[in-house]
Amino acid sequence: MDGDRRGWRQCLAGGAVFAVCMIGTTLPTPLYGLYQEKFSFSELTVTVVYAVYAFAVIGVLLLAGNASDEVGRRPVLLTGLGCAAGSAVCFLAATGLPWLYAGRLLSGLSAGLFTGAATAYVLELAPEGGRARATLVATAATMGGLGCGPLLAGVLAQYAPWPLYLPFAVHLALVAGAAAVLLWLPETVRDRGSLRAVRPQRPELSARVRPVFGPAAIASFVGFALFGVFTSVSPAFLSESLGVHDDAVTGLVVALAFFSSTAGQLAVGRFGVGRSLPLGCAGLLGGLALLAGALRWDLLVLVVLSAVVGGYGQGLAFRGSLSAVAGASPEDRRAAVISTLFVVAYFGISVPVIGVGLLVGPVGLEGAGLVFIACMAVLVTAAGVYLLRRPVATGD
Repeated sequence: MDGDRRGWRQCLAGGAVFAVCMIGTTLPTPLYGLYQEKFSFSELTVTVVYAVYAFAVIGVLLLAGNASDEVGRRPVLLTGLGCAAGSAVCFLAATGLPWLYAGRLLSGLSAGLFTGAATAYVLELAPEGGRARATLVATAATMGGLGCGPLLAGVLAQYAPWPLYLPFAVHLALVAGAAAVLLWLPETVRDRGSLRAVRPQRPELSARVRPVFGPAAIASFVGFALFGVFTSVSPAFLSESLGVHDDAVTGLVVALAFFSSTAGQLAVGRFGVGRSLPLGCAGLLGGLALLAGALRWDLLVLVVLSAVVGGYGQGLAFRGSLSAVAGASPEDRRAAVISTLFVVAYFGISVPVIGVGLLVGPVGLEGAGLVFIACMAVLVTAAGVYLLRRPVATGD
């Protein structure tokens, strides 16, 4: 019993460290408008600055997604926290656009180092038999941290001094605390090698994982694409089309999507992993439809409902995907397989976002958003139909 309590304390502490890293990745979201005014750049540039982060994540996952399987979880996670601190320093020192690119690049490196390694770490810290609850801790840390980032920055920007500096100073303090917690936690990889064993990897999957991975990856792609548009473009839509100039409100709307995702993850235990994937696709389709209505009729209430419904669907699909893939992965390849899932997800959070940015010039923000919604609706519908016809076998 004492061992179980200790294991859950360590699991939750690992989740808190994970959340601190994720906070930094969305911290600039409600501040992009202020940076646009300060440095005079276009909406396309906003999406490119945002996408630099995603491509950095993908690069790390492909080049070093298996690093923590080889050298241990803690060294990789400490390096990730160092990159997160470097990102905050770049934003604190920003005097032009190159600093923003550098800050987002370092933020992407930190997230790339954390995604597979921290998820595997949280699962391994949990007591024996606690995998389902530990998966919830890992996914809730991811989405909860992502949601707290824009909320924290928005509130501080609106109601505290130094809106472009204080959020990053606070995050630096959180990173320092997370590093101290990580140094207290035990290492979970017993047979550690050296950095020489870390090799760039192609997204290769064993025959055992492939049947689960395909539909899980599709659902993850669409869910992250919806979040990508919310975190990069919605602040401009709220300001330009709806006249919302309160940074705290902007941060709250974006945060709602991530917090609703956490609620969706909680519901997976009730629905089961197999049913959560198609139900998640249905929720994503509903969120896309509400977002289309918001763009068409300029209604804030539809933006909020889109964040809630789409976020809930994303949570169902994301936790279902992660549970299915982690359960089917060999133990010595788990972090690498999870990293491959995140590669697909982060392509969803980057490529469609850049597409929206490119379309804003010729067709406007509303037209670009509607094109994005149509493409994602086709994809998520196809995924949902596939999952209904060929359910994921998870044994739940």
